Amino acid sequence: MSTTVITAPAIRKPLYHSLFVQVLAALLLGIVLGIVAPDFAIGLRFFSDAFLKLISMIVAPIVFCVVVHGIAGAGDLKKVGRIGVKALIYFEVMTTLALVIGLVFAYLFGPGHGMNINPAALDGKALTTVVDNAHKLQGGGIGAFLLNIIPSTSFDALARNDVLQVLFFAIVFGTALALVGGEKGERVTTLIDAVATVLFRAMGLIVRAAPIGVLGAVAYTVGRYGVGSLKQLVSLVVLFYASVFIFVFAVLGGVMALAGLNIVKFLGYLREELMIVLATASSDAVLPQIMRKLERLGVKDNVVGLVIPTGYSFNLDAFSIYLTLAVVFIAQATNTPLSFSDLLLVLGVSLITSKGAHGVPGSAIVILAATLHAVPSIPAIGLVLVLSVDWFIGMARAVGNLIGNCVATVVIGAWEGDLDRARAKRVLDGEEAVDVTAG
Repeated sequence: MSTTVITAPAIRKPLYHSLFVQVLAALLLGIVLGIVAPDFAIGLRFFSDAFLKLISMIVAPIVFCVVVHGIAGAGDLKKVGRIGVKALIYFEVMTTLALVIGLVFAYLFGPGHGMNINPAALDGKALTTVVDNAHKLQGGGIGAFLLNIIPSTSFDALARNDVLQVLFFAIVFGTALALVGGEKGERVTTLIDAVATVLFRAMGLIVRAAPIGVLGAVAYTVGRYGVGSLKQLVSLVVLFYASVFIFVFAVLGGVMALAGLNIVKFLGYLREELMIVLATASSDAVLPQIMRKLERLGVKDNVVGLVIPTGYSFNLDAFSIYLTLAVVFIAQATNTPLSFSDLLLVLGVSLITSKGAHGVPGSAIVILAATLHAVPSIPAIGLVLVLSVDWFIGMARAVGNLIGNCVATVVIGAWEGDLDRARAKRVLDGEEAVDVTAG
């Protein structure tokens, strides 16, 4: 006997209750304030900083809980290892493709040609801290980078909000917990799951303040830099946005199609989170609700718990595009010729340095500096050229990185057989309501 399942229509809330609408209104108000009252708007940065600090306060423990629960809850360590290997293979393929796209676009459109900048005439004072951080990151090469992944203590990693180190400790702890098993292991797993539930609920409360954070971020940006701030480097900014757009809809869209889902509907499903990331230039701000949305889309929690936190450090697609695009832009602007071996060196170094981007203060400029120092033919002082537009580029960078990680989670879930495609299609078609702020 066949059974007919009737799906209840989603309950529509008033439009002004939508977080997306609230964030959009805050963004428009921030632009107006930045133009009309720039001095006042600059002072509103406090709201953005406060919102991001609230988010930062809770990100590390959430990453720890979801990764540990994902590993221990999977039960089969072979399955965990299989998901991890598939994720790393996917990350490397996408990262390499993104790096190549940045390189190709830079050569096709030549955004730096015609600037004729003399490196000796550039003021390097603004780069003092950046260069110091780059030397720390680069010093010791790959060995030092790998060693830095291991935290001095687990509490130190949590206290400094170093997501990569927290992730490492969580993998070790989760693996040990899965091996312990039995009643003791079950009790700890249940406790961690309960703590994660509370943390997600707390994040649900914090994220309701997102419109205020967006207002502060946008008002400050427009008030501080003004409309004319993009004039000098507008070609680089436009080219980067176009590169990310093409990568998302052509490359990631194609990958999503292979999984049987539509990229446009998927982005519509994530629209509230993407708006927050676009305005704050930080994907940390939406980590918990993104994970919840992917789970409710039909991806199993153990896949989400492993892929998303790992992707935050190892799958930075838009950042990879920016890295090679900016390196070639600086070479073009300073009339520095690049040989084929230089380009191969840029690609090779970028594959390594891009993995350390998350969690480094001023990460994009710092990693770019580390990359340039590994390619001596390009004057590192050229970083001064991209400082003034880094915030604007950072908005698309954060959005592109987030989309890349969300697509990676869905694709790896489908690859592993842990994606409920029927449910995913219902959710993307709006037949099932999803509210991640409810806890």
